[in-house]
Amino acid sequence: MNNANNHDERFAKMTFASVYPHYVAKVERKGRTKEELHQVIEWLTGYDEKKLQKLIEEKVSFQKFFQNATINLNVHLITGVICGYRVEEIENPLTRQVRYMDKLVDELAKGRKMEKILRVA
Repeated sequence: MNNANNHDERFAKMTFASVYPHYVAKVERKGRTKEELHQVIEWLTGYDEKKLQKLIEEKVSFQKFFQNATINLNVHLITGVICGYRVEEIENPLTRQVRYMDKLVDELAKGRKMEKILRVA
């Protein structure tokens, strides 16, 4: 349990700006675009391109990043395993939100159709 707490604390302090370039590199390496990545991030958080850029420049922590986000109401439809964790079973809200983001980025990089990633009926 102590490992989970350390894991949660690490996410709270980590900046979105430090992880964002890795998201971009991952999706572009797999033939997807930065614009598609931004579309996925906007679906999850409500942040448009301008707001996202501002948050990156301000080097906000993941805690602040998600604290101010408008999380999509269909986020509960994101299920499965990412980094060895089943996202729907993660108890800490911040850690779950970060893993939601990781899961969506992973789906984008794996070539999943945008309608599926954005959970369009």
